Amino acid sequence: MPEYLPFDPSPRAPDHILPAGSCDSQFHVFGSPSVYPVRKGAAYEMPTATIETALRMHKTLGIERGIIVQATTYGADHQVVLDALAVAGPEYKACANALVLLEAGDAYLQTLHAAGVRGARFNRQGLGVSMSEQDFLRCIARMKEMGWYAKFQPEAGGIQSQLPMMESLDIPVMIDHMARANPEAGADDPSLQALLRLLARGNFWVMLSLTEKVSRAGFPWDDVLPIAQACIQAAPDRVVWGSDWPHPVSVKQPPNEGDLMNQLYRYAGSAENARRILVDNPSDFFGFGA
Repeated sequence: MPEYLPFDPSPRAPDHILPAGSCDSQFHVFGSPSVYPVRKGAAYEMPTATIETALRMHKTLGIERGIIVQATTYGADHQVVLDALAVAGPEYKACANALVLLEAGDAYLQTLHAAGVRGARFNRQGLGVSMSEQDFLRCIARMKEMGWYAKFQPEAGGIQSQLPMMESLDIPVMIDHMARANPEAGADDPSLQALLRLLARGNFWVMLSLTEKVSRAGFPWDDVLPIAQACIQAAPDRVVWGSDWPHPVSVKQPPNEGDLMNQLYRYAGSAENARRILVDNPSDFFGFGA
């Protein structure tokens, strides 16, 4: 298993006081492999990135809600997510790994739903999790039965190869990481153009996340500003923010969460937009109460 760099253990408070009900719309949790077995062929594991550590990070930032996204490390076994939801409480929900829709029975899916799972993620193939078109369609059918949303992790080069999978979907769809548009290509980047077309449909949403890996210029990530702001302009009510903590498969030192939160405020450009992205939009998409 490759060696990747760990998350920053000392998150800093952001420069802004976050509005009440702010949500981290994507973070992952891990635990000891003696308790949560790592699936065969997993690309990585991060046993110190526990739910307790994540909640301390959120408290430092001012985050009160969150979405735990099942890591590929555990495949269809979601015990780490179920346990994390029990610790985090009712202001936290989760997104499953789509493999569970192929490998688990109805009873297990109902257990996940009852615990707070409301969607399933299709991961990029580089992490060793892929499926046939037939299996994909089966997953979508089960999502419709459950009332779940679909979530797509873009491939490293953007979402172009994934468009046939998502273009015809009529359920809520979240596209992660600003579609991994290439900032060097500017407004003509094919992934950015595809994302903007999808956002025009009404059932597609986008997550402002993975800033440090989308950027080609490095901190303070000025080159990503036009991409994020194009997303906000295209669909101000369908944009959310995620930390992507603990920043899996990082070959460079992961950023401090305080810096990422400050960057979100640069993207937003106003307190009103920041509130939409952190509170109102995730409340609508994930089903949090007022």
